[in-house]
Amino acid sequence: MKRFITALCFTVIATIAMHSTADAQDYKNAIGGRFGAANGVTFKTTLGDNKMLDLILNFRNTNYFKYTRLTGLYEVNMPIAGAPGLGWYYGAGATVGSVKYKPTGSKDFYLSADGVLGLDYKFQDAPFNLSLDWKPAIQLTPDTDFDGSGAALSIRYTF
Repeated sequence: MKRFITALCFTVIATIAMHSTADAQDYKNAIGGRFGAANGVTFKTTLGDNKMLDLILNFRNTNYFKYTRLTGLYEVNMPIAGAPGLGWYYGAGATVGSVKYKPTGSKDFYLSADGVLGLDYKFQDAPFNLSLDWKPAIQLTPDTDFDGSGAALSIRYTF
């Protein structure tokens, strides 16, 4: 049942994304830091119209585990009327990576299906943007689980 609901959600998001055509972002590329539960580096690039690809390389080190992950998100950007430079976005993607459990020293492959919902602001007179988003994930391996702790702030240089 979980897989059916997940597949249905991604199908709806993909259908909406294919039919959206507004030009919402004010930049072609952006690179910077992502700060939240898992810090990392983010690179965002346009795919045309209002579509963007966001690549996130993040890492986390706790007392129990250490991981490195690469996330790819397909995002649809929409402007907010009356607020120059401000938009909102949604999308979906996937994460692959590795996790090492410190108590045992064992390693596992990590795979998840991810969603994203956020706000994006591009400063009008400076080459910077800020994004605040929530990136929930359905972990597929090594265990099946839902992770809703993916809120983060991204600060990027735009070009």
